Parts: sequence; structure tokens; C-alpha cells
Amino acid sequence: MKADDRFLTQPREFWANVRLISEQVGYTVRGKKTIKVPTVSDIREAFAKLGLDPGRIVGATNAPSGLGADLLAYYEHRASVLNDLVRPMLMDKDEARATFDELFQRLRPTAPIPINKQKGAKRAPAFLTGIVNMLIEHHAEGLPCNYDPRTLTSITRDGVPLRTLARRIDGAFTTVVDPIAVWEIKEYYYTTTFGSRVADGVYETLLDGFELQELRENEGLHIGHYLIVDGRYTWWDCGRSYLCRIIDMLHMGVLDEAIFGRETLYRLPSLVQEWVEVAKFRAKDQPAHLQTQLRLEQRRS
Repeated sequence: MKADDRFLTQPREFWANVRLISEQVGYTVRGKKTIKVPTVSDIREAFAKLGLDPGRIVGATNAPSGLGADLLAYYEHRASVLNDLVRPMLMDKDEARATFDELFQRLRPTAPIPINKQKGAKRAPAFLTGIVNMLIEHHAEGLPCNYDPRTLTSITRDGVPLRTLARRIDGAFTTVVDPIAVWEIKEYYYTTTFGSRVADGVYETLLDGFELQELRENEGLHIGHYLIVDGRYTWWDCGRSYLCRIIDMLHMGVLDEAIFGRETLYRLPSLVQEWVEVAKFRAKDQPAHLQTQLRLEQRRS
């Protein structure tokens, strides 16, 4: 899922208001499993409780300003995307297992398929990660991929480190040094509550996104940044407010795309084909240190 272009150029003030109003008004409709769209009255009341001036958003007659109209349009868009598009895409563990099994039988992957961290009867392949790895391998045209980087991602210039990300990411194409794309996978099929570990995963992706955004703005280097999530109970039944935060990140420009559940099946192949084209273009004039890194990655894979 890509961002709506209408909201990609909004200033930081806009996102300060999005967050503050969402926090005060609430992200969801109480008693219903739907995303809330704040009204003008909701915004005025929220600002009054905090002792803030709503004048830049709502006029004396409750008519929204230009900023207010943009905020209301964004809340409508966020709710529509999540209620109508994301919700049906999210899978439970049985649906994810069936999808994984079908792909495994059809593709016969050699890419790594990690096991989840559950115990006993719940111990099984990490379904979403396996789906991602199989699809990337199938569409990568033989190019290497680091499916489990165990080192920090580095971006270089002239063979010298330019930036190194603070965290290890879940995957990099083609290599963890000067990657074309990086991604995080958040699959939670067995959790019974929305705990701090799940929330932390969202904020970790935000940190990665800010670092890559800074790289793009100050050095002119773009690395694709993707978040892939699944687990209907965790994300929809318990964590709808964090789905809102993911949509916010997408429109703030710190994610290139957010991919939800079974959307992975048709969106990821297209993305990998785009990455392959970039890799072919790079290969025409690639520095020696990147050629060496590619050979190392090929040996590991």
C-alpha cells in the first residue's frame, strides 16, 4: 500500500496535529471495531481540554481552516484505508499457514524459512517471513538477497561508510551494504494481547524510517523502506491504533510502502521486479567494493 500523494508533502506541523488530536479524541470508535474520524467539534473540545488554541484549525463558526480541512480529509482517508482495505487483508494463523503451505509446495524454495519463537503445538514456520522469503527468491532472477542480516545496514560513498543504521533490519536486497531495499516483518499470529513488544516494533520502524529519510534529504540517496505486517487478532482486534500510526508513517514519508497480510502475495512480486531492474542498472557501473560484497552475499545464500 502506497501513500496518497495529497498528504505526502504536509509539513511537520500537520503531523503534530494528527498525532495530538488522535491521542485526545481516540483512534477507534468505542465499542466498535472501526477507525474513528474526528469531527470539528471533537477537535475543538480536545484543544480546549489541553488549553490550546484551535484557531488555526477551526474558526469561530466551526468552519475548518485550510489546515483543518486537510486534517479532516486525512482522517477520512486513514479510516477508509484501514476499514475497507487493510482489515480484509489481515490473516489469522490458519489462513497464513494455508497460504504458506500452498506457496511452499508450488515454489519449492531454497531460501531460508525460519521457525517462530513459540513452543509446543504452536511451534511452526514463521509464516509471513517464509512467504516473503519465498516470493523474493522466486522473483529475484537469481540475484542475492540477505534474508536475515546479522549486522547493521551501511550506506557508503566511494568505498567509505556514509551512514550506518542504528538497528539491524529483517531483510535487505541485494546486500546489507548499500542495499536497494530493506524491510521489517511484524507477524503476530499467536499473541493474545497487544503488548509493549508489538508497540516497540512500530516505533523501531519509525526510527529506521527517520534515518533513511535523513539520508535521502541530505545525501540524495534513496533506499526502499518497507513494513510488512500480519496477524488479524493482534493488529485489528487489539492494535487498531497502531495501524493508524503505520498509515501515518507511510504518509510522513518514512516508509515507502506498508504491506498487510495477503496483500504480500500480489504486491511483493511487483516490488521485487522493480528492485531487480535497479540492481541491473547498478551492475553496469558498480564499484569494486560492492562487487566483493555481492560475491560474499551469493556465497552465504
